[in-house]
Amino acid sequence: MDAAERRLARVAAHLVPSFPVTHGTTPPIGPTPTAASSSSSSSSSPAGDSYRRVHGDVSSEPPEWRAATDESGKPFVDIIYEKAVGEGIAKITINRPDRRNAFRPLTVKELMRAFNDARDDSSIGVIILTGKGTKAFCSGGDQALRDSDGYVDFDSFGRLNVLDLQVQIRRLPKPVIAMVAGYAVGGGHVLHMVCDMTIAAGNAIFGQTGPKNPPFFVSLSHPPPLLQSVSQVGSFDAGYGSSIMSRLVGPKRAREMWFLSRFYTADEADKMGLVNTVVPLAELERETVKWCRQILRNSPMAIRVLKSALNAADDGYAGLQELGGNATLIFYGTEEAKEGKNAYMERRRPDFSKFPRKP
Repeated sequence: MDAAERRLARVAAHLVPSFPVTHGTTPPIGPTPTAASSSSSSSSSPAGDSYRRVHGDVSSEPPEWRAATDESGKPFVDIIYEKAVGEGIAKITINRPDRRNAFRPLTVKELMRAFNDARDDSSIGVIILTGKGTKAFCSGGDQALRDSDGYVDFDSFGRLNVLDLQVQIRRLPKPVIAMVAGYAVGGGHVLHMVCDMTIAAGNAIFGQTGPKNPPFFVSLSHPPPLLQSVSQVGSFDAGYGSSIMSRLVGPKRAREMWFLSRFYTADEADKMGLVNTVVPLAELERETVKWCRQILRNSPMAIRVLKSALNAADDGYAGLQELGGNATLIFYGTEEAKEGKNAYMERRRPDFSKFPRKP
């Protein structure tokens, strides 16, 4: 009986460390008033949590952002690319607020340049994708530039290169967090869905602009005040925009979003599992940076493999290739792999007998 009481006391001390535990007595199972009040103020991070007791909370101070570029050195036109000084956070901002941050082919090319640079920078561990201003995260493709073969800006032919961007975000071995204020609709809605996580401001609006006749609405430069989509633009996304949505919110709700072309508030999106959390607009970047700092505390290789594993089921052979590539990367760091390489370079037979064949 004494052993059982001691075990129960240890469990209670872990759950409620502020409770004074006396040997041979059984503390109450319910939380103390101090623990209860602290947990009510932050339900996701109770004061008695042993992890925070050891590691402490991440800083809530705003980061110092510094302009960045890629190896080409070319200035960006449609985006803003920044890195937090002394931290492993990159921020990529679609900078077309006059078009509700709608993308054109140049926008997508620049986004891909920035994501490539963030991937290759070993000091970066997490990336924020957002839109300039508070009125829109991204309103999809700029309909004023849409032609019969895609979107045309400076070339004489159309492009749908945003599909390559979607794949790039999925395969990038670092978490990408969508920081959404205002409209995330159409192709912009798909962009937030292919990101690993979404943090939404209270003013965020989500939806697909839908498979209907295009004349009603040329672009979201002047969106309607109502939360009903009169912006059907005769388009659809039968790739990630459908499959990932179905995974996130379920097939019935995905059909509703596509077939009815409705828009949804941030709270509605939160309830259906479309976003991770909703915060006041004034707290959006602060909360997003806090999530980034929490991610950066964790093992980068574990995060890398987990991302590819979580995507593998939906991405078919490409997903398996990404997961398998990460396994190869881990293996290359082992003594067993080094023995094989060294034996080849030294023109001798490798000796793998010294490595255990684990069950």
